[in-house]
Amino acid sequence: MLAGLCVGIPVLAGYYTDHLQDGKLASMAALVILYIQSQQIAKRMMILMTCSFGILVSFSVGVVFGFDPYVAALVLGLYAFAVHLGIYYLQMMRPPGNFFFIMLASVAITLPHDLATVPHQIGLIGIGTMISCLLGFVYSLVTLKRSKATHETITLSKNPYVNFTESVTFGFFVGLSLLIANLLELEKSYWVPTSCAAVMQGISVKHVWQRSIQRVIGTFLGLVITWGILLLSPSLLLLCVGIILLQTVVEFLVVRNYGLAVIFITILTIFLAESGAALTEDPTALILARFTHILTGCIVGAVGGWLLYNEKLQYLATRQIRRTKIIIARRK
Repeated sequence: MLAGLCVGIPVLAGYYTDHLQDGKLASMAALVILYIQSQQIAKRMMILMTCSFGILVSFSVGVVFGFDPYVAALVLGLYAFAVHLGIYYLQMMRPPGNFFFIMLASVAITLPHDLATVPHQIGLIGIGTMISCLLGFVYSLVTLKRSKATHETITLSKNPYVNFTESVTFGFFVGLSLLIANLLELEKSYWVPTSCAAVMQGISVKHVWQRSIQRVIGTFLGLVITWGILLLSPSLLLLCVGIILLQTVVEFLVVRNYGLAVIFITILTIFLAESGAALTEDPTALILARFTHILTGCIVGAVGGWLLYNEKLQYLATRQIRRTKIIIARRK
């Protein structure tokens, strides 16, 4: 319910001020509320505000470097590498991990490049994160009980060499997915790297392929439902209310049944990411295009996930990094 409220307030504000697209952009940033962690209010707010800053950086990097499709793919790949590496060192591997940072960067880097609008867009992102931080603080005051007891958490750390090779692999395939989308001249190509990153969130080869299959099937079913809804020509207000309800349902389902959650995620992202005109003018063409984008991203992500968790390749890459490090140290 908290997530639905954080996403819903900017959307409704945008609707009632006739700036719905601005409201939707702010609501994407409001998804930072999903990083609300820790049972200590001070630590929780520190994490939430740090992630808010990360969301601002992610969008800023994307919106600045979207002037060329090849530069955009390179920058997104490098940024995905840096985020994956940074999340490990900050010990924030818990879901949603690096996903929303990559998603915001992907959306920003595929927007029409106009430096004059950059301050306005970054301001909207800031508004979205501030709404989440404020509501997160109020929610924490209400729900967290004061306690002097300390809770010990057991964390499993990866070998730093393994994490480096994983970060390189992750960044490479996220950048590659955007490059493929740009080469194919796909409209709103951010769907491809976002789907790629979502699939590569798996924790093993089996899990990655499972998520790929679930995402393709769930996306197909979600798009069919979305197509049916759009044929009924719902009002913009009804779509805004639907976004709030869908976000609430998604957060309830995603930790229980990912395959079922993807159906609602698909409907939510279509309503959230597309403009009002695109939703009503030709829903059939819109649905077919989005399925093609998501399928492309899932295929790239599945291949990337296989390489990401291939133990033999990871061992060879780790050994080569160690050798290189030793050779450089000897030369010094």
